[in-house]
Amino acid sequence: MSRPVSTYRVQLTPDFGFAQVAEIAGYLRDLGVSHVYLSPILQATPESRHGYDVTDHSRIREEFGGATGFREMAQQLAAHDLGIVVDIVPNHMNTVNAQFWSVLKEGPGSPYAKWFDIDWQDGKVALPVLGDDTEPVVDGDVLRYHEHAYPHPGHYRLVDWREGPGYRRFFDVSSLIGLRVEDPSVFFATHEVIFWLLDEGLVDGLRVDHPDGLADPRGYLQRLRERTGGAWTVVEKILIGPERLPSDWACDGTSGYEVLNRVNGLFVDPAGKEPLIRLFSDMTGQPAEYRPVMEQSKADVLDLFFGAEIDRLARATSCDPAAVRELLAAMPVYRAYAVPGEPPPPESAEIVELAADSCSPAVRPLVREVLHGSPEAVVRFQQSCGPVMAKGVEDTALYRWFPLACLNEVGGEPDVFGTSVADFHAFCQEMPPYSMTTLSTHDTKRSEDVRARLSVLSEIPGEWAAQVEEWSAQVSFDPHLDHLAWQNLMAAWPISADRFTDYLLKAAREAKTAISWVHPDPSYERRLRSFAEAAVRLPIGGFTERIDPYAMSNSLGAKLVQLMMPGVPDVYQGNETTDFSLVDPDNRRPVTYPRKPETSWDSAKLLVTTQALRLRRRLGGAAPYLPLQAEGERAAHVIAFARTDPVPSADPAAAVPAGTGADEDAEAGRGGISGSGGPWSRGDGDTHPHTWPETSFSALPRSHATVGTVAGPDRETLAGAGTGRPGSRSAGASAGPGRGTFASSGMGMSAGPDGETPGGSGVGAPAGAGAGMPTSPNEGGSAEPDAGTSAGSGVGSSVELGVGGVVGGGAGVRARAVVVATRLPVRLAATGWGATTLTLPPGTWRDLLTGGLYTGRIPLGHLLGQYPVSLLERHDL
Repeated sequence: MSRPVSTYRVQLTPDFGFAQVAEIAGYLRDLGVSHVYLSPILQATPESRHGYDVTDHSRIREEFGGATGFREMAQQLAAHDLGIVVDIVPNHMNTVNAQFWSVLKEGPGSPYAKWFDIDWQDGKVALPVLGDDTEPVVDGDVLRYHEHAYPHPGHYRLVDWREGPGYRRFFDVSSLIGLRVEDPSVFFATHEVIFWLLDEGLVDGLRVDHPDGLADPRGYLQRLRERTGGAWTVVEKILIGPERLPSDWACDGTSGYEVLNRVNGLFVDPAGKEPLIRLFSDMTGQPAEYRPVMEQSKADVLDLFFGAEIDRLARATSCDPAAVRELLAAMPVYRAYAVPGEPPPPESAEIVELAADSCSPAVRPLVREVLHGSPEAVVRFQQSCGPVMAKGVEDTALYRWFPLACLNEVGGEPDVFGTSVADFHAFCQEMPPYSMTTLSTHDTKRSEDVRARLSVLSEIPGEWAAQVEEWSAQVSFDPHLDHLAWQNLMAAWPISADRFTDYLLKAAREAKTAISWVHPDPSYERRLRSFAEAAVRLPIGGFTERIDPYAMSNSLGAKLVQLMMPGVPDVYQGNETTDFSLVDPDNRRPVTYPRKPETSWDSAKLLVTTQALRLRRRLGGAAPYLPLQAEGERAAHVIAFARTDPVPSADPAAAVPAGTGADEDAEAGRGGISGSGGPWSRGDGDTHPHTWPETSFSALPRSHATVGTVAGPDRETLAGAGTGRPGSRSAGASAGPGRGTFASSGMGMSAGPDGETPGGSGVGAPAGAGAGMPTSPNEGGSAEPDAGTSAGSGVGSSVELGVGGVVGGGAGVRARAVVVATRLPVRLAATGWGATTLTLPPGTWRDLLTGGLYTGRIPLGHLLGQYPVSLLERHDL
């Protein structure tokens, strides 16, 4: 059983089952992934497009090809050296199943009564299905009501569909009933097929859906690990802000939403926060602060959907339902991790206490009960937090407050503009090595490329405001919805009127300000459709085309960061090329294989994805992460890191110090950052005992980053093979006095009128004493007189890549791959890179995107000339 190095998520449907997955085995192998990651495979409602509504845990879904089809698919994948990861759903199943039928017929005496989390009232369970004056009809042994059928007679009562059911459910979905997998017999009965597939070696790993809904996720994961022999397992756990996965959960990590939001934040300019919030507030009339909107949204959904859950928790705690409502609305996370019979972890107690501090005094007795009370009280509260967060934040607040919609993602905080490089590096150094990373999923609010376009707006808020004003003057509908509409219409362009209408209908219903799923308004919905049809006829594409060079830079940068950072990277189906999808079901549309590039963006994204995935396979699954320090006039626009090999050493002194070693021409004293908190040294020779001192990031504002990106047609294009550092003798290099060599060797680019004129063999940038890198004509500038980068001269600026150093236990590090990213490409398009350079770790490096060979110190404009990203692999090992 192998751990995945990378995965590719496939949404199985009745139209795309096991046979179709087998047909793309060769394509996925060539793409570079190690495992195919399948949506749920057990028997579900026949027409289900997602599979999370399991009806029979003893069967592999017939619509996909059944057990035989699965085995044949697994054999075909294995022939291409591909493993399988499956998505499992332990928390709930569809109410239409044989076991629940038995419970409805026989009541608490049914052998399956312990399967389900039922709130029995007078020996009956409430079923919320009644919606009109139609009377149920007896048909033999069956009671029928519209499409519903129940045993007659039975241990249930039918109630209004707006009421809560007499059982725990998935969020507010009454057709999905909660399972009691904390019971060993239920655990094994609902996992028998999954265990069989693992035992036979047909499956290598698991993704666990919604663990927050379980009574005892810690115990569940421990039993799962023991039974599976330690199979790779990640959980769909949504972590908010600084929250981390509990250390006592027996799994390899999460499914990656906390990664998605941090990578996304790298590409958001915090300078856009105030003007974008002001624009949003002026257009919509909504508050300028997000938190009050979030709190009100949670209060609204508690009143709308969760009356039954509130009453059940109030009974369990002997507290007022109003107090229960208050505390649930104030909880900032999906679960507080208290366990019955154990002292609550200090962090959990603090979370609940702080939430209570914002509530009325009536909540204090409830706090004691949910932290120290009966098992029923402690567990029931834990299980209630997640649905309130999901429905109140994900499905309400994020549709009400959206100054920059790319921040409105699952687990995201839309008032947090930007992730700093320092924070990102610190996060990566803490990451479990086999946690999943992702940028798009079947549940994201919009695809990664839609977010890449939206991120650009943070850099040009004034231009965006003028454009929105122009469009709104031509077509308007609902001031609150319009602003969300313009963002998503531009970012998903081109989009049909039907797709756009479907998105806006869902957005309006989720926002619950004018209509909702519970309270439709046919007149409003007709006017919404008319607005959507008129909006798509406007020349939206002109603005999208204007920002696409920068969006492409964001897209490729985010992709490369995600694929090369620690963890197991997942590619959501179709996102190896561009995908401009909105929230489900839009993002679950069929994908055609093989993916064929239709644009230069497609081609570049497919190349970046393929080369990064193949490199990850060569590196293995847990290469250490080494932050690389940027210095110089453009340092605020750079993020870089290396993935390394640990080099065992019995003698700490044998570790290669930063900036020295095999490369004799490296500047002595030029420092680096160790992979695990070792000392770093600056060019001044001083040594400082901190991994990332504040001063080293003083020039790095919370803005966005693309990996090795330069955006737009105006970018500098001086890249090529054979580039070297000062004094090196790389093939094709043409060194100038006092500066680094950056010549092309038949593969490079030299500046031309269009900013991207192919260079000839051996043609390099002109050399000159102390001369800087010339800017392209489109940049409207010339070489800066002080922009030279002579080795050791102190003239100009450089990006220092800290390598070597001492890693814990006296082991050194050897860089195997380098990823470089740039930030704020709109600004860089006008100014270029100037004299900023990159000092590579010792060795010879090949750019996997262009084939160029590099050593030593390289001007960034040269390194990043052909593509807005750079991925380097050590070539001389």
